[in-house]
Amino acid sequence: MNKVKIVTDSSCTMDYKLLKELNITMIPLSVMLDGVIYPADENFDNQEFMATMEKSKVLPKTSQPPIGVFAETYEKLTEDGSTVISLHLTENLSGTVEAARQASHLVKGNVIVVDSEFIDQSLSFQVIKAAEMAQAGKDVDEILAACKTIEKNSKLFIGISTLENLVKGGRISRATGVVTNLLNVKIVMELKEGHLLPVAKGRGKKAFFKWLQELKGELQKQTIEKIGVSFAGNESVAKEIAAELKELFPHIDIPVFHTNPIVATHAGDGAFAIMYYTKP
Repeated sequence: MNKVKIVTDSSCTMDYKLLKELNITMIPLSVMLDGVIYPADENFDNQEFMATMEKSKVLPKTSQPPIGVFAETYEKLTEDGSTVISLHLTENLSGTVEAARQASHLVKGNVIVVDSEFIDQSLSFQVIKAAEMAQAGKDVDEILAACKTIEKNSKLFIGISTLENLVKGGRISRATGVVTNLLNVKIVMELKEGHLLPVAKGRGKKAFFKWLQELKGELQKQTIEKIGVSFAGNESVAKEIAAELKELFPHIDIPVFHTNPIVATHAGDGAFAIMYYTKP
């Protein structure tokens, strides 16, 4: 039986200790801020990035790893006959998965590229499961089926505290951004099939917690397998949310991580995300 090895990218938010423990290869995306390019790897300082981004007049530019980096990684990992399963963030948010696909055709070894349809800890749910199964000696089909099951039963919600970065990125008009900021409007969106769709909005932080009560009601009707909370910059709202979820699910570990710079660039300071998947 051929060994299976797992590859992902640094939009996958997780405890970096697991990379070594589970033999996961993480290929970093990069971010350019004020003319300087930084690899978004485990040595990336998220808080320093947020502070620098806040002072900058232009939004950072993020980019996927070069095809050559993927190809070199795949060649190295498959030279012993192993099969690589390469899991990446949704292609609706980045060209990373397409770069990985192109690279997979350049190597002799067997490489299977998967669009997770998610990002952040939702991506890590699939990556960690795949790596655990690979270590347990499960075959490729079993691992792919498990990842697909997690994807189909996953939800990701992101709360936006300020529209400043969306304005900088040209996603909404500056006039709209000024008005909504003055009104202290908060927005919650769901990442569904690779697209961000608004699900709730309101004025002030209370809007987030009003929506959270509705979400908790839905969660109580389901069997939750895993939950994660991520944040960008200011962690206060994320920690409050995690505490409420912990009261609801005391038996589930709920990690709270600073999100990756790819998400933080567009979400802005004070943003948070709640991710979970349920038992089928």
